[in-house]
Amino acid sequence: MIIKNAKIITCETPNQIIENGIIYIQEDTITNIGSGTLDKEMHLNEEIIDAKGQIVMPGSICAHTHFYGAYSRGMEIPGKPAADFPEILDKLWWKLDKALDHDAVYYSALVCMLDAIKHGTTTLIDHHASPNAIDGSLDDVAQAALESGLRVSTCYEVTDRDGKERAKAGIEENLRFIRRFQAGDLPQRIFPTFGLHASLTCEDDTLEECASKLPEGFGFHIHVAEHQVDEFDSLYRSGMRTIERLNAFHILNPYTIIVHAVHIDANEMVLIRENESWVSHQPRSNMNNAVGLPQIESMLNLGIPVCLGNDGFSNTMWDEWKAAYLAHKLWHKDPRRMGADRIASMAWQNNAALVKKLSGMDVGVVKPGAKADLIFVDYDSFTPMNTGNLPWHVVFGFQDSMITTTIVDGKVLMQDREILSLDEEKIMNEALALAPKVWERYNQYFS
Repeated sequence: MIIKNAKIITCETPNQIIENGIIYIQEDTITNIGSGTLDKEMHLNEEIIDAKGQIVMPGSICAHTHFYGAYSRGMEIPGKPAADFPEILDKLWWKLDKALDHDAVYYSALVCMLDAIKHGTTTLIDHHASPNAIDGSLDDVAQAALESGLRVSTCYEVTDRDGKERAKAGIEENLRFIRRFQAGDLPQRIFPTFGLHASLTCEDDTLEECASKLPEGFGFHIHVAEHQVDEFDSLYRSGMRTIERLNAFHILNPYTIIVHAVHIDANEMVLIRENESWVSHQPRSNMNNAVGLPQIESMLNLGIPVCLGNDGFSNTMWDEWKAAYLAHKLWHKDPRRMGADRIASMAWQNNAALVKKLSGMDVGVVKPGAKADLIFVDYDSFTPMNTGNLPWHVVFGFQDSMITTTIVDGKVLMQDREILSLDEEKIMNEALALAPKVWERYNQYFS
């Protein structure tokens, strides 16, 4: 495939904007980049896509999401509104996840992936839970990923909140899926992590067992200190703060993703850095759950690779940029906080580095040797755009509705806003038919 007449944004370090660009793709990989006029006579056997002057850039990466939460959209929660995050967990998420069967797991993943294709999010790192459908649930997510064509990582969240039998089933589901990956039974674009829910729902023996069984070259994906309750629970259990406790059980390593980290202290930051672990920031979720905001700029200054996720919100990752840009200014009452360039470093450089660490693949960049995960953006700027001010164009100008084409591994998943890899109407109808049954099972947990 050859893409011509493109305004290429490479997202390299340093970034480049290439006018009238040409991208050469062999199978799933970018082989060359050029500019100028393409001589069609020299490429008669190639598929040629005319970008018609649109921006062509890497697809967005989401460092943390929850496909299983899709059926919460529009769902009524019985009783009084949850007063804090622990109540949100109890009234919403820890009942909704129990309401999922294998069909609901599969379709919740598919509708999220449809949303991702439409909005140019080409890689997603998922964190799954379905306590009444644990065995094989990661295969349900993987099947949706196979059909969608997206680049997806997934894991099962191990927790003791539903008893030891289900905790052990969660451990085995992670290990089974990792073994499937190691055996080459999955395409390279589908890869695992090892899921843990959070310190506050994992007993010492469970953390110890997970750490002892983790295969070499893999890491954990775990929520940390999203609310103060996680820190106080850890202090009461062990006399240690959350990151200190996890570190004592060897949960931190260079492949581990720490999600949220809203209430960690300076020593915990140092431990994350020393273990070369990753942090994922989800500002829309933090605002929605009213848990506060993490010290992202301090973490970045300390050398912690902070990434950007969405925690199950819509896969419109530029909305996450905008939320991060605005929320930290309001939280600190300081308009100088969280410049768009810092958000770009998380969303582009750090997210791409995380995926490379977990999967070995170069994504999130337009350069020879990188995977051909690309989006076309129909953005006409009425002010100059250059590599220096580009992050501010994303925050104030780019809209996810401007994405017209999505490509992953050199395969066109959406072209001119038409989904090609999935039957959108069928999936939406099937998902809608399942929703009343999921909601009915959810409501039974209140009776």
